[in-house]
Amino acid sequence: MKKTIKLTFLIIILFYSFHSFGQNKNDLTVQIDSLILSKTTKPFNGIILISKNGKTTYSKIVGYSDLEKKTPLQLNSQFVIGSISKQITAVLVLQEYEKGHLKLNEPIHKYLPELTQKSADTVTVHHLLTHMHGIVALNKPTAFKVGTQFNYSYSNTGYDLLAKITERTSSKSFAEQSEELFQKCGMKNTFHPDIKKYKNLVKGYSEQENGKIEFEENSFRNAPAAGSFVSTASDLILWNQNLQDGKLLKASTFKMMTTKQEGAIRQHPLSGITHYGYGITVDTKDEILQFGQTGFAPGFTSMNFYFPETKTSVIVLENIAYDSNDLKNTFFYHTQILKIVRQEIKNYD
Repeated sequence: MKKTIKLTFLIIILFYSFHSFGQNKNDLTVQIDSLILSKTTKPFNGIILISKNGKTTYSKIVGYSDLEKKTPLQLNSQFVIGSISKQITAVLVLQEYEKGHLKLNEPIHKYLPELTQKSADTVTVHHLLTHMHGIVALNKPTAFKVGTQFNYSYSNTGYDLLAKITERTSSKSFAEQSEELFQKCGMKNTFHPDIKKYKNLVKGYSEQENGKIEFEENSFRNAPAAGSFVSTASDLILWNQNLQDGKLLKASTFKMMTTKQEGAIRQHPLSGITHYGYGITVDTKDEILQFGQTGFAPGFTSMNFYFPETKTSVIVLENIAYDSNDLKNTFFYHTQILKIVRQEIKNYD
């Protein structure tokens, strides 16, 4: 199975390279089209939306929202966005910080007194935001000394705790907080999963060990604050614009969010050494500043990256998760598209 998967993606790369040869290598449309429209046993099924300075520079919708009924995807199709949700949660936490309702370096026991583990007296909001808390389960000791390293496994528990903290400090449910935030951003198609107003949620699918693509019944497995918000490509463009244009946070707070936090470094299965701010990755490789996140939920793979120097947003939402045992294969299209965009920006500079 592994050899077949690798051969399949090798064929895609060769096809993509052949069709791009002789074309203008700065032509982003030609390169992405060649990539996602190539004939393969693992075709791209999703939405790509790229904008620059608020104007769409690339838009493509390929495949189906329902594979069985062959229902075509549409621009307003809604996807579970996985860990992209974390930057939304981080903003809600930081807004509470700006209001003086919480302190980033205060032990979380102050906000959640029902926590009985000793770690609640040493883990802070900052540690939760940066995945440096060591919590593996609420009823177990931390896996390492709090604040000394990034969690061995990417932590959804920490962000679930952050949601509970903002509920205490704001006296509103996390669903209510997020709904108000989305309304402020004009994101009419983005929802906390408990706000069941989403009408265009696509079906998510996962590739099985035998190669069959099957409907995923557990797409909302992760805590909403960590990985289960529902959104669209267009709404994520709006999110980037609101966040980056200073409409959600003060400049000083936004700088904290998008600064590489000391020790918040992960060996990422897709991008290698990865630095984190608050709920978002911060990449400065090749002297290109890049903020954003990939996201995985059962049956869904997503990507949202923003390049502030060119005001470029790159959104990729897919509702088939191929070979989820090897994330490099699962996120093949996402990473290749990101490489194309980065090269375009590098050539532009």
